[in-house]
Amino acid sequence: MTVQAFSQARVLVVGDVMLDRYWFGEVSRISPEAPVPVVKVDRIEERLGGAANVARNVAALGAQVALLSVTGRDEAGDCLTRLLKEESIKAVLHHDAGISTTIKLRVIGRQQQLLRIDFETQPSHEVLASALADFEALLPESDVVILSDYGKGGLAHIGRMIELAQAAGKPVLVDPKGDDYARYRNATLLTPNRSEFRDVAGSWKNEEEFAAKAQQLRRELNLQALLVTRSEEGMTLFRDASVLHEHAQTREVFDVSGAGDTVIATLGVMLASGAEMGEAMRIANRAAGIVVGKLGTAVVHSEELFGTEQ
Repeated sequence: MTVQAFSQARVLVVGDVMLDRYWFGEVSRISPEAPVPVVKVDRIEERLGGAANVARNVAALGAQVALLSVTGRDEAGDCLTRLLKEESIKAVLHHDAGISTTIKLRVIGRQQQLLRIDFETQPSHEVLASALADFEALLPESDVVILSDYGKGGLAHIGRMIELAQAAGKPVLVDPKGDDYARYRNATLLTPNRSEFRDVAGSWKNEEEFAAKAQQLRRELNLQALLVTRSEEGMTLFRDASVLHEHAQTREVFDVSGAGDTVIATLGVMLASGAEMGEAMRIANRAAGIVVGKLGTAVVHSEELFGTEQ
């Protein structure tokens, strides 16, 4: 696999977008009003979050990407639109005047996250129905579909989206949320993290029990593959006749936020470029090891990912 192959890959990302805001400042005293630190903010950053960060990761790898989502008709929605244009991401955004664009506001002091504040409301059924029509229109222009579910209501029609994509012969990768995995039935690949998998499958005492639970879930949902990301334990790919494990890349972990976005984006680009799923997982594991060494919702570029392999 070469970086040149990525330029021909076409990935459609659908899901919940959000604006990640960071307030950076110095902490030098404790508030006299309550036992909390006082942060004197001296810098503000705004970044693409959620499904928009998945799309940003796809673009950073040099692939072609289209993003379909819903925002509010507000300042945060305008900011998201501007950031997407700056990243040259083709975005089809439906603006719902009845909701507020999802914002995750993080307060950072001395390079540590002190507080996160979330703003969110769910989009209307009318807007979501309109987005489904656009999904059908965008499918023929895509090689792989990524459904990025952050539980904000933007994927209410996910079952129908999977059905349409499979009928069109497009692999469907899903980053899940919540405990209702039945809605992801018939997807090609599901990528829960260790905690998310435990919430659905229950706890395990050893690797054999873990594998049995994973294969049971994969069969119940009729998935071609199930990839469980396991933090410091790496990631494990379960398929019909095989189990493949990749150990975590050894490096200092600075920030794990957005790592799942990087993993599924890398998987999507690799598969859209013609890679086999095991090879796609190996490269995605490498990407995860790189991105956790960066602050906030960051991306990995192809030159970081491949190094001398290019």
